[in-house]
Amino acid sequence: MIMSEYTLQNSTITTLLERRSIRQWADEPIPDDVIETLQSVAQHAPTSEFLNDWSAIRITDPNVAAQLAEIGNQPYIAQAPLLYVFVADEHRNMQIAQSHDAEFTEDTVSFTSSYRFVQAHNDVILAMHAMETAANSLGLGCVYLGSILNNIDKLIEILHLPKYTFPVLGLAIGKPAQEPMIKPRMSQSMQFFENHYPEADDTQFTQQLNENLADFDKRVHQYYDLRHADRPVAAFSDQVVKNAQKDLSKKNITTPAAAQGFQLNR
Repeated sequence: MIMSEYTLQNSTITTLLERRSIRQWADEPIPDDVIETLQSVAQHAPTSEFLNDWSAIRITDPNVAAQLAEIGNQPYIAQAPLLYVFVADEHRNMQIAQSHDAEFTEDTVSFTSSYRFVQAHNDVILAMHAMETAANSLGLGCVYLGSILNNIDKLIEILHLPKYTFPVLGLAIGKPAQEPMIKPRMSQSMQFFENHYPEADDTQFTQQLNENLADFDKRVHQYYDLRHADRPVAAFSDQVVKNAQKDLSKKNITTPAAAQGFQLNR
């Protein structure tokens, strides 16, 4: 084993290793200079082909925040001191291209392709993670909000999202009013592979996976037992089985994506 000459414990690594979702915040506003810094950090995240194909909508209207909380069925969304919805945004690039007389049609423009749709989503995630990490480093607490996609059509309507945009995730930020335990993580051997994905007939890997899964199941179960003593939560593998059987037909994104001008079949 090669040992590093680097110091492997610093403030950045500590911030990342100690990240957790915060859903309760002190009733304190976030200072303007902090907000500006967090937004600047998000803008400095990598962006595919430097197209900057994302935008973020800060929610300051309590009525809008309440509507998002209703969509997500999570009241704490409306209580966040700082709340954003991040959006995959090809609308701006379409406007720029059109203003410079670029030659394309609805069926040939690259901005509405499945590739750009995915890359715009990637850009959103990178920007959000940068903002979250910066917020955590300042002692703030965050939670990602996938629940706002429970009703994409309604969300698009509420946010007045134009064609060629699509909501990805929300991010709620504030001064923590809780200190939840850090969730356990899988063994690295379950998620990090070398050169190729393990073959299906690799019996050694399968045996190791099963052993590590049993250990992870135990640790996850213990975590939830301590966190929700009055509300038992199943082990990780049981949660996977439960999720595999969910009916997600009402959360289909292809129809609203098409309505927003994206052609995910090309």
